[in-house]
Amino acid sequence: MRILGLDVGTKTVGVALSDEMGWTAQGIETVRINEERNKFGFERIQELVKQYNVDTIVVGLPKNMNGTIGPRGEACQQYAEQLRELLGIEVMMWDERLSTMAAERLLISADVSRKKRKQVIDKMAAVVILQGYLDSKQ
Repeated sequence: MRILGLDVGTKTVGVALSDEMGWTAQGIETVRINEERNKFGFERIQELVKQYNVDTIVVGLPKNMNGTIGPRGEACQQYAEQLRELLGIEVMMWDERLSTMAAERLLISADVSRKKRKQVIDKMAAVVILQGYLDSKQ
């Protein structure tokens, strides 16, 4: 079974997938969402869960640096709860403080252009979130 990692933003959801052994995370896509129109990408996430035989989803939880949860974190918790109800599988929250900054640093060190970074940053943040979770299980 595989694990799906999600970096939920206001306009996109970055998606990463573990290998079957649960050792590594690979970015697979960025799903466009529109919170104002209640389009959250759940259909696409459901397709990915079925396609890759996913049994667990890890959703990044953006906490403030002091550990509190703000409005964005609350929105991510609601997103996770809706996924849990829709899919009937385990959905976990994972502290994602600084994951986007870590993803940005990785892309800069790989000499990825600013334009290209903007296109893949959410997917890379999902990789950082999922890899952190996978490493904690080892």
